Amino acid sequence: MLQPKKTKYRRPQKGKMKGNTKRGAEIAFGSFALKATEGCLMTGRQIEAARQAITRYMKREGQLWIRIFPDKPITRKPLDVRMGKGKGSPEYFVARVFPGRIIFEADGVPVEVAKEAMRLGAQKLPILTKFIVRRDYSEETL
Repeated sequence: MLQPKKTKYRRPQKGKMKGNTKRGAEIAFGSFALKATEGCLMTGRQIEAARQAITRYMKREGQLWIRIFPDKPITRKPLDVRMGKGKGSPEYFVARVFPGRIIFEADGVPVEVAKEAMRLGAQKLPILTKFIVRRDYSEETL
């Protein structure tokens, strides 16, 4: 499961999720990508489930890039604990995903295979996404 080796602060504040993505909105590595159309906090488990679905459909051909990383810890208090007594301990990590962010990129497979793989991966994610292709992509490059 994806999580950072170490963090600067153990228990950060929640923060606000507003606005569109400031970076990571363009295809950088591959020819096909899965782009977020909504914002959310995506857990490491969700990212891993989508990655597995995509790589299984692509039959480990081509290459896949994950463009987000869960680096924000989410805390929880144990069950049946009274109010107060400080903040809970970190339970899992999430990635902040803003609208317009590229989540996955793929290359080295035909368009039909990439589109279906990304569709299967998108089913594992809690947000709406869209499949995009690099502007200068042509079939002859494969």
